[in-house]
Amino acid sequence: MTTELDRPVGQSDRGQASAPDAATALADISAVLRTVLEEYGLDDSEITLDTSFHDDLELESIDLVTLSAQLREFYGERVNFAAFIADRGLEEIIALTVGDLVGYVVDSLAVAEVG
Repeated sequence: MTTELDRPVGQSDRGQASAPDAATALADISAVLRTVLEEYGLDDSEITLDTSFHDDLELESIDLVTLSAQLREFYGERVNFAAFIADRGLEEIIALTVGDLVGYVVDSLAVAEVG
């Protein structure tokens, strides 16, 4: 049985590569986040587009580094979380939501698919 983390990124059940929609990206990112959160016993936390990394999931900067590595492992070079947060100020980073990341992932993979 193939899990979400085992499935090649952007690949449908029929084996055709395509950029994911927001719902698929949310499911994939939720799975990645759960691996980060399981260290704290929070892997059963509800994750929605409105979930904030700081206030809801209580992720610290080191957790964002871990998340970045997990996203790179899952999506490869097509999604660069470090670049996504690099130009943001501290308040913007604190306010980031899962929905912000989902939008970035969907856009990045769509560009990678075209390019």
